[in-house]
Amino acid sequence: MNEHISENTPIRQPDRKPELLALIQSSISPKALTELLSDYHDNDIADVLELLSVQDRQKLYRILAPGDLSEILCYTDHAGDYLNELNLRKRADVLAKLDAAIAAEYLKPLQKEERETILDLLPGEVEKDVSLLLSFDEDEIGSVMSTNYIEISYHSSIKEAMNELVRQAADNDNISTIYTVDENRIYYGAIALKDLIVAREGTALTDIITTHYPYLYAHELIEDCMERIRRYSEDSVPVLDRENRLLGVITAEDFIEVVNEELGEDHAKLAGLSSVEDLNESVGQSVAKRIPWLFVLLGLSLIVSAVVGLFESVVAKLTLVICFQSLVLDMAGNAGTQSLAVTIRVLTDEQLTGREKLRLVWKETRVGFINGLLRGFSSFAAVGRYVYFFKDESLGGAFAISACIGAALLVAMLLSSIIGTVTPLFFKKIHIDPAVASGPLITTMNDLIAVIAYYGLTWLFLIYLLKMG
Repeated sequence: MNEHISENTPIRQPDRKPELLALIQSSISPKALTELLSDYHDNDIADVLELLSVQDRQKLYRILAPGDLSEILCYTDHAGDYLNELNLRKRADVLAKLDAAIAAEYLKPLQKEERETILDLLPGEVEKDVSLLLSFDEDEIGSVMSTNYIEISYHSSIKEAMNELVRQAADNDNISTIYTVDENRIYYGAIALKDLIVAREGTALTDIITTHYPYLYAHELIEDCMERIRRYSEDSVPVLDRENRLLGVITAEDFIEVVNEELGEDHAKLAGLSSVEDLNESVGQSVAKRIPWLFVLLGLSLIVSAVVGLFESVVAKLTLVICFQSLVLDMAGNAGTQSLAVTIRVLTDEQLTGREKLRLVWKETRVGFINGLLRGFSSFAAVGRYVYFFKDESLGGAFAISACIGAALLVAMLLSSIIGTVTPLFFKKIHIDPAVASGPLITTMNDLIAVIAYYGLTWLFLIYLLKMG
């Protein structure tokens, strides 16, 4: 019986791991093993590294040239762990073949003495590039830029520019945009590769240079540049020093990685974590990251509990109202969190003027009011019927309670929306990260607002004015 493969049947990629494991663990000679491994993709070899014993990996390290090993390590998320298994000389040789940004990322957390020893073993030009990247703080653009780019003099002819492109392309593969400088390496402009290729020999190089091409400064903060980089949508953006000399570039790949890291950090901060947790972290490390804000929130929660205690007489006289406390607290929390998320996103993407901040606050105030009004009317109708039919209250009493709950929802959601917007704006103004400062704080503040609004209105309308309870 002939088997027919449907044209819609997905083609499964073969699993190379078993054969690679068997090959590496075999007793085949080093030269033969090297030749056989050259037939496999670097990514396939990288996939089996974690399945090998340290002894088998050491065997692989010995037979592979530094350049081949660096290509393999580019495909793994644990390159640092494998680099640590190499002796200093081999480690330096492999780092020299990696992009300077990757080498700098590996060296940054090392002890100063070990880092300087490895730097001394790197070739002069590589050591210079890596040291440059290490000189920037981790929140500065210079710390994530790449030195993989093509740079030519803007005084060059078309032919000279092409020759220089070919010469530098041997070491730099980021060639879609070529950057031009003067004799002092002052940035002048950019050339698209296709424009250089199609230019006639008699054309002046300056005729195809874009001098209005965007650029960044190395000491600018990453979070301040993200919106500009996103808006330009270029393959790469040049990075300059304070004297406008070209230092490196931010590529689209770098930008995506930075955005992912920033989003991860913001999510962690909104949850009250000091930094993003890793799956492989120990329990102790995770606890250490979470515990500081939990202590702060414990103190704030005690304040909320103390405020609830002030209304103990209200609960004693009208115990039914405690059933609906979570309704008011949850809706207020949701409204405040939504406003917080909108504000954090706006602050991340844009630099707001004073007028724009007022517009944002006014908009979120109206949104909170309308949402509170809608939820208030809905709860008035639903809670009133529920209390009347299931809690043995009179019709007037049931809807008096539901009206109080509706009014509390309106007030709590309105105030929570305002607090959720104003709080991150305030922290941004005093140069404190609004994500880490606002996230856990807003939750507890919303609870405090909701408790005061709910029990305060219950005491005023139901007990003081209507004499219920």
